[in-house]
Amino acid sequence: MPFPSSTERHPLVMPDGTRATSAVFLKAVLDHPRIEVGDYSYANDFDPTEDWANRLAPYLFPQSAERLVIGKFCQIANGVRFITASANHRYDGISSYPFAIFDGFGEGRPSLPTRFRDTIIGNDVWFGDGAQVMPGARIGSGVIVGAGAVVSGQVPDYAIVAGNPARVVRMRFAEGEVARLLSLGWWDWPIDCILAHEAEICGGDLDALEAVRSKN
Repeated sequence: MPFPSSTERHPLVMPDGTRATSAVFLKAVLDHPRIEVGDYSYANDFDPTEDWANRLAPYLFPQSAERLVIGKFCQIANGVRFITASANHRYDGISSYPFAIFDGFGEGRPSLPTRFRDTIIGNDVWFGDGAQVMPGARIGSGVIVGAGAVVSGQVPDYAIVAGNPARVVRMRFAEGEVARLLSLGWWDWPIDCILAHEAEICGGDLDALEAVRSKN
């Protein structure tokens, strides 16, 4: 059967021909002014919802100052949450209590925080079951986030992170190889080319993948 369009709501077809409602291409289901998502990034949740924006980023509101940006071909497992900056309370003073949210969010209220960093996710990032991404995190391309990890700060391209707080367990490739992979940017190739060279993209031979680009 043909590979589904990135605008297909439920792209996973089961052996009996039914579509799995637990899996969605995010581009087809997200309509939120503060979320940007690339082609073919998908989420899977065993308690499917009609409101995927609220499921994945429950503190990101249409009026929020920050954005959640997710690249192409990301893989988001069951229970993953993006805790964006609007979830924050001010905590640099004596109390963290958000008095202002209960009487109209008055502008300039001293109980409200003033910094709202975007959360940025690269391309081809795999989030394991139950991972949480904290406000303002920057996660590079090719990263693997372990199940249950709590990720904050900046994660370098092609790192494997795990734990709470998440730490780099190891790098998937050497520094020079990471630079070559980022230069290739296979996620920006036409989908037909990507599918034709699935073996090179999912294999470990970087020379073979560079040879593909040189021919196309």
